[in-house]
This record gives sequence, C-alpha cells and structure tokens, in this order.
Amino acid sequence: MTKHIVWRRREPCPIVRRAPSAASGWKRNAKSCGRTAALVFALGACGAPPSGDASDAGGSGDGDAVGTGRGEACTEGTWDHDSDAGTPCVAWSTCAAGTFATTSPSPSADRVCAPCAAGSYSTTTNATSCAAWTDCAAGTHVSTAGSGVADRRCTACPVGQASSVTNAPACIPLATGLGSGSKHTCARLTDGTVRCWGFNGYGQLGDGTTTNRRSPTAVAGLSGVVEIAAGVFHTCARTTAGAVRCWGSNEHGQLGNGTTTNSSSPAVVAGLSGVVELALGAAHTCARLTDGTVRCWGANELGQLGAGTTASSTAPAVVADLSNVTEIAAGLYHTCARLTDDTVRCWGYNADSQVGDGTFTNRASPVAAAGLSAVAGLALGGYHTCARLTDGTVRCWGNNVYGQIGDGTTTRREAPTAIPGLSGVIDLAAVGDHTCAHLTTGSVECWGENAYGQLGDGTRTNRLSPTAIVGLSGIVELGPGSFHTCARSTDDSVRCWGSNGDGQLGDGTLLSRLTPTLVDW
Repeated sequence: MTKHIVWRRREPCPIVRRAPSAASGWKRNAKSCGRTAALVFALGACGAPPSGDASDAGGSGDGDAVGTGRGEACTEGTWDHDSDAGTPCVAWSTCAAGTFATTSPSPSADRVCAPCAAGSYSTTTNATSCAAWTDCAAGTHVSTAGSGVADRRCTACPVGQASSVTNAPACIPLATGLGSGSKHTCARLTDGTVRCWGFNGYGQLGDGTTTNRRSPTAVAGLSGVVEIAAGVFHTCARTTAGAVRCWGSNEHGQLGNGTTTNSSSPAVVAGLSGVVELALGAAHTCARLTDGTVRCWGANELGQLGAGTTASSTAPAVVADLSNVTEIAAGLYHTCARLTDDTVRCWGYNADSQVGDGTFTNRASPVAAAGLSAVAGLALGGYHTCARLTDGTVRCWGNNVYGQIGDGTTTRREAPTAIPGLSGVIDLAAVGDHTCAHLTTGSVECWGENAYGQLGDGTRTNRLSPTAIVGLSGIVELGPGSFHTCARSTDDSVRCWGSNGDGQLGDGTLLSRLTPTLVDW
C-alpha cells in the first residue's frame, strides 16, 4: 500500500524546477524565498521520496506566467536583463517622442530605441518609425522649423510677397523691375527695396562688400525705389522722390557723386532731382528729367555724354540741344533718346554706325537716326542699336558680327534694317551682342551671340534670326546682361539663363544655364 508523507521545512530560497519553455531557461523562484514549503511525496515500496519535488509533476507551480527555463517567466512588459536568477525582471525601456523602437521587446530582450534621423520626427512613445517633415512648397514659407518631436509648419505667403523654392525661410516682396549688368543682376521689389546678385568686385551689388553673391542680396540702406538700372560694373536706383543713388565702379565718375572713388553702398547723385528714367552704359550714366531734358555723367572719351565735348564728368552734365525726350537708352559707349515726335537722336561711339546717321564718325552731340520714324521703344547693345516701331516691327543697325541685327546675316548695317518675320513686339532689350523681343503672346525671342546660352534656346549656337526661348511664357519684362538674360513673369517670379561664372543667374550655383532657371530668393 502506498503511503503519503507531508514534509514541511523552512527554506530561505528554495528552487522550484518546472518544465522548460522554448522562450527561456530555468530561473530561481524569488517569490518562494522565506516561505514554508510543503512537499508531498508519494512513497514507493522502499519508502523513499522520488528524485523530483512536488513541482516536477507538471503545471506552473504557484500560478506565475510561463517560465523562462530557470524559474518564473518575466511578465508582460518586463525582461530578464542580466541572466541572474537571483534578481527580478525589469520593465522594458520606453522610447520617448523624438525616437523610435528599432526592435520589438520580449521576455529575454529589451526594447531598443534610436533617435529620429535629421528631417524626421515622432510625437508618441514607442513609435515604430519616424515621419518625414512636411516640405513647404513654393508660395509658402517655413513658419515653424521641424524638430525631432514636431513637424515643420508652412504658412502661405501674404499678398504681395512670394517664395520660389521649397522650404523658403521667409517670403519676400515680389520683383517688379530688373536691371542687368555685365556679370550682375538686380531686382526691384514691391516694397521698394532692391536685391542684387553676381559679380561684386567693384561693390556693384551695393551690400557694403565686394563679395560675389550667388543668390539675391539686399542693397544696404536703400528704400523707396521705383526704378533699377545696371551698367557694366555699376548700378543706379531712382527713388520716389525723383532722386538717384548709384554704387559700384566709379573710375570715370559714373556714380555722379563728385568723386572717382568706388562705392559698395548707394551714393547720392549730387544736384539731381526730378528724374523719371535712367540709362546706364559701360562707364557712364544718363537721367531723363520731368522737363524732357537729359543729364549724363561719367566717361566721355567717345562723346557718350552728349555734352558737346569729350571731357568726362563726375557730376550730371546737360545733353546739348536735346529736349522733348520721352525715352533714353544706353549702349556701352553710345546713347540714344526717343522724342515726343517718335524720332530718335543718338550720340557717342560710332565705329559701327550704331549712332544711325550713316557715318562712322563719333558724335559728341545728338544727331538724328536717319530714315527712322514712328518709334515706340529703344534697345541698345554693345555696338548696335534697335528700335521698336508703333506697328510692332523692329529695325536694327550697327555691328552684326554675331547676328545681333537679326536680319539673317552677319553684315554690319549702317542704317535701320527690318528684321524679317518679326512682329507683335511690345518690348525690346539688348546688351552686349544679343537682342531679345517680348511679343504680344507673352513669349520671348532672342538672336545674336549665344556662346554662353544667353539666348535661352537650349544651345550655344549663335542665331542670326529671332529664335524662341525654351519653356518661357507670360513674360512682362526683360533684363539682359552682357552674357546672360533674365525675365520677369506675370507672377513676378524671375528666371535667368546664360553665363553664371559669378552667380549672376541667382540660382545659388555657378553653373551656366542654357534654358531659363528660377532665381533662388
């Protein structure tokens, strides 16, 4: 007959063995420490207890979770952190906001956390991944920067301001006017301030330095601007008060401040008021006044000031025998004016007959452009001149070595010559050795030199006839430089193309562009 004997003893820390599980090993049962253990043995024939204890019969002993192999299992949310059977399980780590869990926890492994990578975030604990920050599209700006625990927030630009790049830090006033020099560009904004970019070796960007800029940079201390104009290495602005301020190269007195010292910030042109229009050449500057007369200053060795002499002037000088002027324009070394009767007078350098009088004689005073009437607009290049007529056609004359006359040849023209097949022109622009026309359709066609892609047709091939610019429409203003061109669209965004060795395209790079590229405000 089998007898049962109950044996009771006090154990400081008994070991209870249970059936192993796949998830863990044996563990000491810390809950049994210091308790009275009751072991019931079923005696066999020899009256000896079996080799195992009461728990060997199966089951989970005192009712704890499934064991880890050497004792009780870690309960949900805890894990065996040190493989020491004498210590309790510890809670899984919590991944805070701004981090995410890279692994899933288990009774034998903790949760592992990692910080969100740059440009991403998490807002909850124990997130399994981080979300990328929202991108603020053009037309908006970043109003709240993103962080590890918060998304980037975007706000639409207010009326009268814009952004043209993703994640713009701020919106800026829209561009309402352009001026391009040899290697720099400037834009007048809706708030009356000016931003310039490109080559700055003479301070022509007006930011108080001579550091080149690849993106638009504010002109220091300038406001109330209603017109911006650029020469080769100097820039001028007309203000609401009819005054003029200039900056940059001043070797020949082209800044008009009575000195020949360069200025990297705007300098007031002395003794000049009532100005309604500006025109800048290589090293001379002209202003049309409200009374229809013109004042010019700067270099004059070729008669480009029109004052009847070849003496340079550091202050505004009256253009001789000229009145009733409704428009002025300047080339490198010659100047022209359109009168109220829609005829044209020109003066200055004339080696290519760019003055339009049929000769090659320099003119220190204005002379009539022969056989030209019904003129609605002027555009002067380096050594050639173009006129837009009231019927929307164009006449050009002067140097034509690159095809800048646009008549399909490279033959110099001593008299105004019609451009075949070109009509509907509402604006003209010419600088250096290329010319562009803005059409009633909003499109733009250019011709002449194209070594740097300044014609915007996707090539570097010179064009002897007008050629459409690739992907450009809705244009309201042109701003050509010597080897690059810019255009302002109906939305007041600005695109530039051509040479970019000094950042004059304003896209933040030094890469030349064969097609229009947005200015990076």
